[in-house]
Amino acid sequence: MLGVVLDRRLTFHKHLSAVARSCNYHAQAIRHIRHLLTTELAQTLACSLILSRVDYCNAVLHGAPSYSIKKLQRVQNNAARIVLEAPRRSHASPLLRTLHWLPLQQRIDYKVALLTFKARSTSTPSYLRLRKKQTTRRNVTRVRLSGGSRAAAATVAAGGCREEVE
Repeated sequence: MLGVVLDRRLTFHKHLSAVARSCNYHAQAIRHIRHLLTTELAQTLACSLILSRVDYCNAVLHGAPSYSIKKLQRVQNNAARIVLEAPRRSHASPLLRTLHWLPLQQRIDYKVALLTFKARSTSTPSYLRLRKKQTTRRNVTRVRLSGGSRAAAATVAAGGCREEVE
């Protein structure tokens, strides 16, 4: 499912381990060349190689227990230490504030809130907005792409209304 590793109980332990392993590999690579980079370039590398992987599909972790998110929080803390050339045992909160990075739980909450806002406001693209039409058919909801495309049409039993994508 688009790069998210699922397990039987939906604990995402395998997914979190895979993401952390990939991010730690890139963090170690940045650490090796850090003395050659400016702080701004190191921050750009960390954002593009590490934080992009941490942020990808992190909305599925909304509501997950804190012990499952701590692994990715350690990755983010490690990236902040590398960017700012701080000692490995230094406290990460001031480093995250210096870099203007939100802690992972707040990043997840922000992403879910932003997706919710975009879905409920008019900032969604016109092809994603749903409009309701009453129909006399047998309580069927049909979702179609504009232009009458039947390839993407999905029919689901619902409460007597027809939803079409504008």
